[in-house]
Parts: sequence; C-alpha cells; structure tokens
Amino acid sequence: MDTVLLRAFVTVAECQGFSAAGKVLHRTQSAVSLQIKRLEDQMGQPLFERTSRSVLLTRHGERLLPYARHILTLEDEAREALGEQRRGELIRFATSEEQASAYLPELLERYAQRFPDTRLDITCDISASLVAQFQEGLLDVVLSIRHLPTQSGQLLGWEPMVWVVAEECHPGDWEVLPLALNPEGCTFRAHALSALGREERRWEIRYASQSPTGINLPVQAGLAMTVKTPRSVPAGCRIVGEAEGLPLLGQVEIELHRRPGHTGGALEAFCEELERIVTTNHDVAAPSHSDMIAD
Repeated sequence: MDTVLLRAFVTVAECQGFSAAGKVLHRTQSAVSLQIKRLEDQMGQPLFERTSRSVLLTRHGERLLPYARHILTLEDEAREALGEQRRGELIRFATSEEQASAYLPELLERYAQRFPDTRLDITCDISASLVAQFQEGLLDVVLSIRHLPTQSGQLLGWEPMVWVVAEECHPGDWEVLPLALNPEGCTFRAHALSALGREERRWEIRYASQSPTGINLPVQAGLAMTVKTPRSVPAGCRIVGEAEGLPLLGQVEIELHRRPGHTGGALEAFCEELERIVTTNHDVAAPSHSDMIAD
C-alpha cells in the first residue's frame, strides 16, 4: 500500500473533512480527494460517505483505519531507526502567553537537545482562537484551556482558577468590583461573570485585553481584580477567596491538540515531551463535582 495515500486517508478520517485535511497535509482539497479516490480504487471499496455537511467513514473505511495507523507508525519508526530524521521539520505550535511562560523554558531546552534542526513557529493567543485555527489545519500542536468538547482534544489535567488583586488591595473596599479580563470567548471571563452573577455581586469590566500584560498592569496598580491560575499570579499580587467575600471559581481543563495522520519523528516527540511536562505539574485525576463550575 502507498503510505502517502494512507496518510491522506487517516488525516481525512481524523479531520472529518477534505478541506481541513488539505491544510494539514499542505495540499489542495482536490489533491486530497484524488488521493482518496486512488486508495479507494486500490481497495476496491468506498472508504468515505460524502454528504453536503459531513464526511464519514464507511464500514470498509472503519476496518482499514486501525491498519493504516499501524502501517504509518511502523514506517515512521523504521525511518527513525535508520537515522532518517526530518531535518528542518517545521512544527506550528500554539498556546496562551501564560502557558508559554510556564512550560516553554523547560520544553525548548529538552527538545532542542533531541532535535536541534527542527524549526518552531510559536503562536500565542486565547485558547478559543487557537483551537479554531487548529481545526482549520493552520496549526500542528495546541496546548489550550478547554472551552467546548472537541474530538481532537486530549485531556492532560486540571487547574484551579483564583481571584487575584494587588497585595495592598481588599475587595471589601470596592462597592462595585472593578474587573480586568480577557475579551469575550475566554473561559476565565465566563467563569468570573457567572460566579459573580450567582452571588449577585455588583461589578463592571474596567479593563479588557487579550494580552496578560494588559491585564496584569491595572491589577498590579490596584485598579482592578482579575482571574488567574495560581502559577500565573503576577508579582506584587495575591490570591483572594471566600474569606474576603468572593465566590469560588472552580477549575479549568488543560488539553492538547495534535496534528492527525502523523506519528513518530520530531512532532510526536515534541507532543510527548510537552505532555510529560504538563502532567508532571498538574493533577490528572478528575476533580470532584463540587469543584467544577460550568460557564
């Protein structure tokens, strides 16, 4: 079997579409369609059911998929065993700025030792935007905070959310809580407003920024409060909670999205190292129901 065709088949199956698969494979949609047609001709069976809204595996495609994945894994392992590493391979990685600050220093040092010729294109943005770009085939690996369930997201662990103010600030001094939050679409923002709404606390968004710096500066100056994870509390600030009259925020899920249809080599090693670093630093056991608060 032609492994190029098998890789196209696995990618279409995991992306559930020819357009997204084409972006992952850096090919046009029509080129991917032709590859699938060639494979179907070789197999003598239709592998996908195509409708105007979806691309689904046929029963023959479902039977082929695990074998195709296994064949691709063996090919990648053989290339690596023979020393044929993908020199100069580009990995398009994305995460939030705060996650980048937390994980990239250790990740880059370790990874560069194994794959010194690999190139990294690093994008920082809010999680919802990055997941959307990944689903369009524009990114290879995304470390994000889960907003909605996806087929591509692999759960790595949980992080608590906490209220943060400047060290000298006390929330009880504010009649109306001044907030510094990310724009709409951020799960931290959604949790904060939902929690305050349940407590019927008065609030207003004084500062909004997509950048942690734009959030941190007014908080550090004592002009507003925000929501963070404990690892992201900026200098000169402290965590506040129920003892000072603020509602619990619950936890958020950390998830990893990786490019489908590809095993072994630099990309797989990058994902494995990233997963190891994240799971080492966070709880991988499910939190109790009382700890989880929906958006």
